[in-house]
Order: sequence, then C-alpha cells, then structure tokens
Amino acid sequence: MILNITSKQMEITAAIRNHVEDRLAKLEKWQAHLINPHIVLSKEPKEFVADATINTPNGTLIASAKHDDMYTAINDLIAKLERQLNKAQHKPEARRATTSVKDFMPAE
Repeated sequence: MILNITSKQMEITAAIRNHVEDRLAKLEKWQAHLINPHIVLSKEPKEFVADATINTPNGTLIASAKHDDMYTAINDLIAKLERQLNKAQHKPEARRATTSVKDFMPAE
C-alpha cells in the first residue's frame, strides 16, 4: 500500500510518518482493500488539522480532525475513518426487516 502524506505549513518528520502508518495499520483489521490513502496534515494558528481521503471497493472514506496536539488529531482522524469503515462493512447486515408487515396481514 502506497501512503501519501502531504503537509501544509509544517514538515513531516519520521516520527509523524511512523505514527500515521501505525494508526493506519489499525484499519487493516477490517480486511478492506485501501486504495491510495492520502493524509493531509496542516498547521493552523491555534491547532493542527488532519484530513484523509481513502478509496475502498465499498466507497470513499473522507474524514477530518482538529486538535491542539498533532498526534491526538491523527488518532481522532483514524477513529473517524474506522467508524466509517465499520459502517460500510456491516451495511448489508443492517437490514431490520427481511419480510414486510403486509405478509402477516390476513386477506379479507
């Protein structure tokens, strides 16, 4: 998997790159094929912003997180992506009713 990390107003260090890669590896437990993950890290005047766009066979995952600490922003971003991936993986199972109420109504 090729991981693209882009930064704005800051430099990507080896520690930040390793942290992003470790957290992104957490998404592998969903056994989804992640296509071209792109992470954008930027520094705003009072906080850090982490944005991600990841294509999967089930659709595109897009998330953003802001925090005073860069590592916490990355953790929040991965948590949001994990929730989206969980929802996309279990969407076919989420059908509440397999039959209609009309099937149980006696015909008059």
